[in-house]
Parts: sequence; C-alpha cells; structure tokens
Amino acid sequence: MIAVSVLLALVVLATWLAVWGFIRLPQVYDRLHCTSFAGIAAGVPLVALAFVADGASDRAFKILLLVALMLVSGAATTHAAARAVAARDAGQDGP
Repeated sequence: MIAVSVLLALVVLATWLAVWGFIRLPQVYDRLHCTSFAGIAAGVPLVALAFVADGASDRAFKILLLVALMLVSGAATTHAAARAVAARDAGQDGP
C-alpha cells in the first residue's frame, strides 16, 4: 500500500526534522519547541496511518487516544520544563 508507506515516511521525516532542530538550536527554550513539534508532526500522520492500515479498529482508536493524550500531556510537560529551566537560570529554588 502506497498510502501506508507515504504516511510512515512522513512520521520518520517529522521525527528526524525535530531531532535535527534539537541538535542545531542553541537555546534550551528553542529545543523544547522541537520536542513539541515531534509529538504533533509525527503523531498526526501516525494516527492517519493506523486508520489507513487497520480501518476503524480497536488498535487505531487506541493510537488516536494515545496521541491525543500525548499532545495534552506534552504541552504541560514542556511548560513545566521551561519553568524549571527559567527558575534554574534565575538562581531560584522554585517558582
């Protein structure tokens, strides 16, 4: 199936693009954007890939749920990590 191969290639490409950005960007705050980008840019085609490969199966819906949870928890985790880095840079022990 060509659609499965194309979607899988998009997942891999998005992940490698995020890795490349993470390595290249000098600031920690910019690197945090790359981690969020990886979850979104690779998660969406991954869900599409699951539905193309399996149809509306239990596995496809589980992948959809996991990606949705990853998007929500990824945003909160990135925000918490950025606050921790900001507190460290300011020489504080906490917020």
